[in-house]
Amino acid sequence: MRPSSTRPLLVIASGNAYKVAEISSMLDAVDLEVCRQPDGLEIEETGSTYLENARLKATEVARLTGQWSLADDSGLEVDALGGAPGLYSARYAPTDHERIHRLLQELGTTPYRSASFNSAMVLADPTGQVVLEAEGICRGEILTTPEGHGGGYDPIFWVREAGMTYAQMGQHLKDKLGSRGKAARALAPRLKQLLGLG
Repeated sequence: MRPSSTRPLLVIASGNAYKVAEISSMLDAVDLEVCRQPDGLEIEETGSTYLENARLKATEVARLTGQWSLADDSGLEVDALGGAPGLYSARYAPTDHERIHRLLQELGTTPYRSASFNSAMVLADPTGQVVLEAEGICRGEILTTPEGHGGGYDPIFWVREAGMTYAQMGQHLKDKLGSRGKAARALAPRLKQLLGLG
C-alpha cells in the first residue's frame, strides 16, 4: 500500500465505506491521501471502552499496512437503558432496521429518552504505536419514530442544538456537533504536525 502522491497516506481502520467517507470529509482540511483498510480484514473488538477498541484497530492496521492508521469506535448510550447498547451498538441486532426496532421496543413509552453518541479516535504511527487519542460526545434524545434516512441509529437520534435528527444533519453540522466530528477536530491540529503538514 503505497501513497500515489507526495501527500502522506492515512489508512482508516474500517471496512465501512460510510464511516471512511465521513472521517475523510472531517479531515478534508488536512492535506492527506486517505484510504480504507485492506479488504477482508476483521479485527475483533475485545476492549471494554471505545478507546480500547479504537486502539486495537489502529495499531493492528498500522502494523499490517506499515502506514499511519486512524481508528474510530463509536456507540449510542441510552440513559434509561443503563447506557445500552453502548459498545454493542453495532451488534445489537443484525441490521440497522432491527437495531432501531429493538431499541425502541426496549425503551417503550418512557418519557426519559436522553442519550448520547460517543466516539473515540486513535492515531497509530507506521510501527503500530499509539501517538494520539481524542474523544467526542453528542447529547440528544431518542424519538419514538425514525425521521430522515441514515445509517445506524441516526434516524431516531434527535439533536436539540440542530433541531433535527442526526440522519437529517448535513456533513457540516455533523462535523460541528457530532461525536465523531468533535473527536476529529480535536485530533486534526496534532495530526498535521505528526505527519509533517503543520
